[in-house]
Amino acid sequence: MASTFEIQLTPAEANHPGTGRFTFTKSWAGDMVGTSSGEMLSAGDPRAGNAGYVAIEVFDGSIDGRVGTVVFTQQGTMTDGEPSLDYRVAPGSGTGDLAGLTGALVLEIDSDGTHRVRLTP
Repeated sequence: MASTFEIQLTPAEANHPGTGRFTFTKSWAGDMVGTSSGEMLSAGDPRAGNAGYVAIEVFDGSIDGRVGTVVFTQQGTMTDGEPSLDYRVAPGSGTGDLAGLTGALVLEIDSDGTHRVRLTP
């Protein structure tokens, strides 16, 4: 299963020194069709290659023809420019045909900036 998304990230007011806060929306195409929105909290200095973030995202649409909503969680870090990402379906969060959905999302970013995602069991 392969999908792509386009993201719009909007800065929001951060409540703590040294942190960032963002809201985002995504438009999905491919095997995952729909929209999602969420919030992200970050810390560190990504320009220097060291940072981390957590996000929660609500997807509304279809995944491989199954319609409903589901929540994704993300925890990402970058140390000395090397990224690491844990991107998963939140257990028990699915509705409709997506009830019971589990798995991880594998994200790859092409050199042109295209975000490609595969959902794995």
